[in-house]
Amino acid sequence: MATTRVLILSWEYPPLIEGGLARHVRKLSEQLVQRDVEVHVLTRGDRDMPASEELEGVHVHRVREPRKPRDLTEFIAWIGEMNGDMVSAGRELGELVAFDLVHGHDWLVAAAGEELARRFGCPWVVTVHATEYGRHQGWVDKHPQSHIHGVELAMTNGADAVITCSHYMRGHVADVFGLDEARIAVIPNGIDPLDLQPVEDLDALRARFAAPDEQLVLLVGRLVYEKGFQDVLAALPRLIARRPQVRFLVAGAGTAEPELRAQARRLGLLEHGSFAGWIGDDVLHSLYRIADLTVVPSIYEPFGLVALEAMASGCPCIVADTGGLREVVPNDGVGLRFRSRDPRSLARLMERVLSDEPLRARLIAEASEHVLRFDWGDIAVQTAAVYGELRGLAV
Repeated sequence: MATTRVLILSWEYPPLIEGGLARHVRKLSEQLVQRDVEVHVLTRGDRDMPASEELEGVHVHRVREPRKPRDLTEFIAWIGEMNGDMVSAGRELGELVAFDLVHGHDWLVAAAGEELARRFGCPWVVTVHATEYGRHQGWVDKHPQSHIHGVELAMTNGADAVITCSHYMRGHVADVFGLDEARIAVIPNGIDPLDLQPVEDLDALRARFAAPDEQLVLLVGRLVYEKGFQDVLAALPRLIARRPQVRFLVAGAGTAEPELRAQARRLGLLEHGSFAGWIGDDVLHSLYRIADLTVVPSIYEPFGLVALEAMASGCPCIVADTGGLREVVPNDGVGLRFRSRDPRSLARLMERVLSDEPLRARLIAEASEHVLRFDWGDIAVQTAAVYGELRGLAV
């Protein structure tokens, strides 16, 4: 079969990073190129970024968009305009390249992905990284959640193939959108330990957040309700009462940040830790190296990349017993899980890990082997296999 040419749509791509999606699309694209897939990524950018360039063999094309609005209703309209611009750019690109597939990531590019695939007469693949239904625990009856849910419903039912990052998400997507699970491929997120390079002076970085005789508990991610950080804050007073040398660090930003800071203030926690706000990848990867424990307390979690990054960085990790985290952190020595939304259970487990050095050493050793299962090369092979099946059907 001739070289496969795929147009991948994503609303973010490095150096423009909103979250984990940009990193996922970049690593997948680069590894697909290594497997003789010609990859064009259509994404957004700003006036300081080239309209088109080749990065690590990936052809990156950007539509220039104004700054993302904070208001969610305005954001919905902004996404519609971005999709329109992507359609225009994609049409021009399609006159130069005969694409075999269009692969869109999440609802944010669904409109453009569908229109371009139909225009090119080729299959349309979508990867569902999360759902609005899951993020809001089923409360999607009011705008703008109802709008996003409707886009996801049409997207998953209209696509020629659907990919999810975990078996949990396959069942979730099938249930929420009425799909046959046989139509959904499970291909996990990946990790490249070489990407997790810390800054040089780790001692100086650690000194900013904890003294040599203190233990640092790390929380990383978007500060939104479904990530469950409020449960860790609720658990910390119990832990600190028994282990006063514990400090915490929250690294991330999001809509729940004011509420989380207010909660920490009410609980008297601000003298025991800090909120670092949004941080770049270089510092984030260093934080895993200086922390004594990473906690992933999600209420809704399609996969659990933070847990994977922590384990690959040699940091013990405990996670909520929910969603895709059960697949990333199985209860077989790799990590430990606690009952989601249960601060008491979480406090007990944090104390256990922080006070048991042999347990910590075992978790680190086992995790270093476990993370090898999430190799980007293998993930690209699985994705290319989905492409190949669709091309065969289209012949």
